[in-house]
Amino acid sequence: MTFSEENYLKSIYHLTAALETEVSTNAIAEIMETKASSVTDMLKKLAEKDLVNYKKYQGVSLTENGKLAAKMIVRKHRLWEVFLVEKLNFSWDEVHDIAEQLEHIKSEQLINRLDDFLGNPTEDPHGDPIPDANGRIIKIEKQLLSELEENQIGVCVGVKDTSSEFLKYLDKQGIALGSKIEFISKESFDLSVKIKVNDKELSISNKIASNLFVKLV
Repeated sequence: MTFSEENYLKSIYHLTAALETEVSTNAIAEIMETKASSVTDMLKKLAEKDLVNYKKYQGVSLTENGKLAAKMIVRKHRLWEVFLVEKLNFSWDEVHDIAEQLEHIKSEQLINRLDDFLGNPTEDPHGDPIPDANGRIIKIEKQLLSELEENQIGVCVGVKDTSSEFLKYLDKQGIALGSKIEFISKESFDLSVKIKVNDKELSISNKIASNLFVKLV
């Protein structure tokens, strides 16, 4: 596959996982930042390779071959993110763009050795699951911080928004994977949330609380 084909597969994989349904060419065009006509041309190529199910004016989904191929791209991306953070001391807001380049490396042997070298991690630095060599994913029981009730305590296990700006904001507030977060109260007016992290009380917006995944303890 070309880099472009791999990028399309990964984007369709993320869209179908988020929506849990078939996706439109317009949705793909938006995430790929291109024209719908260009998407249509690519989908025809991917369909010829038995990577997507595509019919004009109908939704797009990945075939079994397409799902496995997409998972392997995601696997490479997330393993490289772990490597960059754990071994090269990059911060979690710096690694996405670099991993975007490294995910196109073709050597399966290299990626499997990288996986072993890192101790076969199941999550990347943002808390997203890493598929194993067979495409299996260990799902984590989690919910959004905004869904908690008063006095509930959760451990931060992931972020919904992986943008550099959001991750830098979390760093400023001392919130990271593994942080214990106590949900104190929610304002009925604007749904902002008062929490306690590392013995420090914070007031955060509903938008922030809706982008943090926690696991109840």
